[in-house]
Amino acid sequence: MKLALYLPNFRDKVTVRELEDLTSLAEDLDFDSVWTLDRVIVPETSDTVEMQYAFGMIEGFPKGLPVSSRGEFLQGMPLIPWLAAKTSKVRIGMSIIDTPYRAPGVLAAELATIDHLSNGRLNVAVGSGWMPEEFAAASASHIFPKRHKHVRETLEIMQGIWTNEVFEYHGEFADFQRSGFGAKPVQKPHPPIFFSGLKDPKRSASRIAKYNLSGWIGIQDSPEDIQRWRTEIRRELEALDTPRSVDDLEICSMIWFVITDQEMDQSPMGKGTNLLAGTAAQITDMLKRYKEAGLTMPLLWPPFQDVPVAKTLDDMKRLTEEILPKVNAN
Repeated sequence: MKLALYLPNFRDKVTVRELEDLTSLAEDLDFDSVWTLDRVIVPETSDTVEMQYAFGMIEGFPKGLPVSSRGEFLQGMPLIPWLAAKTSKVRIGMSIIDTPYRAPGVLAAELATIDHLSNGRLNVAVGSGWMPEEFAAASASHIFPKRHKHVRETLEIMQGIWTNEVFEYHGEFADFQRSGFGAKPVQKPHPPIFFSGLKDPKRSASRIAKYNLSGWIGIQDSPEDIQRWRTEIRRELEALDTPRSVDDLEICSMIWFVITDQEMDQSPMGKGTNLLAGTAAQITDMLKRYKEAGLTMPLLWPPFQDVPVAKTLDDMKRLTEEILPKVNAN
């Protein structure tokens, strides 16, 4: 099992130095990758739990975000080239890039440059976004009803730009003549592409096959969730005329992580379950279950509040030195 760190750039208060310390340790501990979070705004209605939808449109979650509208969170996209400069081994990316907030051609060209800055260590994860208030702030309200189509067009444009000397596209969200967009990515044919936010295994399988996607990223998925997703995607892929298999997909999930002194309640509470929040013994047992279910890489997500970065640094060391050897021994 690989490990990935989900940087806490989305917090009421976080410093660049704290993000640098976390990233440096992740590289020292041979983590596979470090990811940032894409959050452009926190609407003031979040503070009164009156947003249009719950966090991530997740059933059972409140209609408010765990960060204040007056919080001093940092944007995820500018951190990616910064990560390229601060690291030499660990892979980097943002989970996930909400494509409707970016022009597809500009995004493709900029990501190709970042792949050069990192010497071929970029992961690209894309999704549709979920918050109408954020779409409005990004001047993209008109895209919200068709946001999934925007993801599809962005995938086609990115791959077209990355693999052709010149490229043209004529779609709903982008319409341009044959043009060159500069340097191609270091990674061939292009950086690995992960996707997130899909609830339909049939649609997931179709995208994996059509766009040759490399990974799937969920959020707060239990081992049972992972096993179900793998089984359903496997079945849908087998029904398609494709050489792709679920076994060559990176299966990931963004999961809140903290090692506690006292045992945590691990009873199922949907996406709010304490999956990787608990004692070292609880986390060891849970990671063993995840490995058996087919999770290849948890994205370890420090809690939004009440856990200082110094604590997360200690937890990362304990995880790699005490817990992971027991998990990988099985």
